[in-house]
Amino acid sequence: MKTENLTLTNFNNRKYTIHTYTLDDNPKLVEQKRPLIIVIPGGSFNYLSLREGEPVALAYSSHGFNSVVMEYNLVQDPGKIYPDAGLDVLSTIKYYRDNAEKYNIDPNKIVTIGFSAGGHVASAANYMANSETFSKKYNYVPKEVRPNKTILGYPLINIDQIGFEIPDGQEENLPDEPELRDSALGVTRETPATFIFQAWDDPVVLISNSIEYIRALYANQVKCEAHLFEKGLHGFSLARPEVVEKGSEWQNNPHAARWFEMSLEWLKQEFTEK
Repeated sequence: MKTENLTLTNFNNRKYTIHTYTLDDNPKLVEQKRPLIIVIPGGSFNYLSLREGEPVALAYSSHGFNSVVMEYNLVQDPGKIYPDAGLDVLSTIKYYRDNAEKYNIDPNKIVTIGFSAGGHVASAANYMANSETFSKKYNYVPKEVRPNKTILGYPLINIDQIGFEIPDGQEENLPDEPELRDSALGVTRETPATFIFQAWDDPVVLISNSIEYIRALYANQVKCEAHLFEKGLHGFSLARPEVVEKGSEWQNNPHAARWFEMSLEWLKQEFTEK
């Protein structure tokens, strides 16, 4: 495996960093072109969760994916979170489609996965990819920047449906556009098929976020698979022992950890359907 830290420039001329994990080529494999997964960690928009970054990327890499962990605009960075956070996603997708041969990936098998606040970024980026307003303003072609599939883990969808008050001084950094504030409003028939997982007892990002997004997908006839676990709280990542933080033993949750294998099964099914 080759790893790199790359600095890219998004459609708004903002520089940001991606961390790449590229598997070695193997000419003996039946499938030569690899799928790509773009990991978008959570962190309440003021940091990036390490538990939702590299461990997730490596987990998918162990199943034949090339992977990348993407940094995005946070509240302490210059300007508002959006549009740059969403444009970071779209620019990353465009970079990999343009360099599919270099990274030995299938440009039709690009997946975004966002956790918590990163789920908001991923779902907002899907709206922005299909938005005529954004595509004209930032000069991109929707089909070139749209992921083929999306996975959302305990995603923030509606900023007004969180289980705590927004800290003083941070509200002004959040988006004003209705479809960015509540990304369910931005779902269209062009939104990628989506896999969602969350815990019913999540006290931080209320379960109503996932339910609202599922309803929007259903209303627009977008394919979706959703797993709502009874217990798991918030931020369980892979829910395996190697990502458990000190004092948070509840993060080891073998039942909720099943989301990962189920996501692999879902992606295999999605990518083999005609």
